[in-house]
Amino acid sequence: MGSEKAASQDLSDVAETLLIPLYFRAIESQRHDALIRDEKAVALINKIHYDFSQFKFEEHDEVGLVLRTREFDRFARDFLARFPEAAVVHIGCGLDTRFNRVDNGKVEWYDLDLPEVINLRRRLIGGEADRYHLLSCSMFDRSWLEAVSVQRPFLFLTEGVLQYFEEAQVKSLVLMLLEHFPG
Repeated sequence: MGSEKAASQDLSDVAETLLIPLYFRAIESQRHDALIRDEKAVALINKIHYDFSQFKFEEHDEVGLVLRTREFDRFARDFLARFPEAAVVHIGCGLDTRFNRVDNGKVEWYDLDLPEVINLRRRLIGGEADRYHLLSCSMFDRSWLEAVSVQRPFLFLTEGVLQYFEEAQVKSLVLMLLEHFPG
């Protein structure tokens, strides 16, 4: 179909789970006492033709997800306060807009996800910019490592993605990162 309204039809079952945190960030952002503000999330849920009411979660699930997002934002901001010109790789980024929430004007940011997700990001959020890059492949595919080989401190964020993989797969990812980014 190709339109933004049909965006969710382009996603596999696993990739479709990226809509859950997007939805909760948007809902939270509209509260007067919001714990996080993500106006891009609000705009995105209005672009996507999807029945968000099918998400049946308890209130504590929503709160947990929002708190997790807030903490990851805080971790990223704290890291960038110590290392303003660092590189951040958001592994399994989904439709998260963290770069927009924490950008300090100096960070080199990489959003990494499956090709179908990155294609959707390009359509809904936009493409790359001077310090913002999209990596379209599996996190287990070593090809992305060369794209981020710069001489800067690194922060790797993996919010909400590792739970979909076996322990051996996660261990192999961590070992791959340790091998390629010593120290």
